[in-house]
Amino acid sequence: MDAKTETTTIPAVWSCNEWDPLEEVVVGNPLNARFPYADPSTRLAEYPDRELDKIPQGPFPQYIIDEAEEDLNTFVKALEGEGVKVRRPATWPHDAKFSTINWETEGYYNYCPRDIMLVIGDQIIETPCVIRGRSQETFSYREMLMDYLKAGARWYSAPRPMLLDSLFDVDMSKPVPRNDEPAFDAANILRFGRDLLYLVSATGNEMGGQWLQTMLGDEFRIHYFKDVYYGSHIDSTFVALKPGLLLANPSRVNEDTLPDMFKNGKWKVIYSPPMENTERYSADYLDKAIASDWIDMNCFSIRPDLCAVDADQSALIKLLESEGIDVMPIKLRHSKMMGGGFHCITLDVRRRGVMENYFD
Repeated sequence: MDAKTETTTIPAVWSCNEWDPLEEVVVGNPLNARFPYADPSTRLAEYPDRELDKIPQGPFPQYIIDEAEEDLNTFVKALEGEGVKVRRPATWPHDAKFSTINWETEGYYNYCPRDIMLVIGDQIIETPCVIRGRSQETFSYREMLMDYLKAGARWYSAPRPMLLDSLFDVDMSKPVPRNDEPAFDAANILRFGRDLLYLVSATGNEMGGQWLQTMLGDEFRIHYFKDVYYGSHIDSTFVALKPGLLLANPSRVNEDTLPDMFKNGKWKVIYSPPMENTERYSADYLDKAIASDWIDMNCFSIRPDLCAVDADQSALIKLLESEGIDVMPIKLRHSKMMGGGFHCITLDVRRRGVMENYFD
């Protein structure tokens, strides 16, 4: 991929990092959302500490879906107020069963577009998600994907994983899918121009990173972050705020376990304060919730000097403001239950910027 210079016209799909000025974004859709179907893939990715019969099943409670949609609509209006074009995926019948010759499952949701598609420059890549119930999720984005293809974007799909039971036959204290085939969620990755940080975890094996490196070629570098945090995605462990500034989760990483790419003295690493207002959840709510308390650290940069942040996180907001970042305070009441903060529920399709190298 050739580096592009900034002009008045940019491609329909163009996003190189997590912070350039946002022009177009996909925001998720919670309608018809369900708990992920109880099978070995769901257990590994979301509930490694539970037996299959203890995993919540069926639709999310309707009040949660209704309130989630209210919150997303508020977020959409705030983004549009910043001049950002917003698209939403189609509502999908996630209760419908589908199968391969090896397994049968039901759908999950469209709440987190970050998980299933990866944008690198003018490429949009459907990733080989670990949870079986997500293997048809991108169909609810098909109309917009066709629009992006017609407008010149390069649209790929990773090799379709078989997701056999054997892929998930691992030590549940270190729940990483076996390297039998490439399997990873897009949300295992943070983009820093030509460098990508790849979390090896319950939702991404090393072979997934190997496939991505092979597909992208030598112009890009995959940096593995492994044997530190195994739980699902990377974006409540690290948030890339702007060039030279990284927000880190102090309960998961420290100066010793930081990826080597941030130890060159050119990146300032700030550590999030504890999450606030966590006492609002009931015991029954917590028993069903997908995400940890740290989901409210999950920020989304609209541009280098503006970030969407959970409105309850006053200490985090003060920390970001001390670094010269203005805050868009928004509330996602059910980020914990549905497993998605602001970075999760968005897919930045177009940002105004260039493909750069931030680590040489």
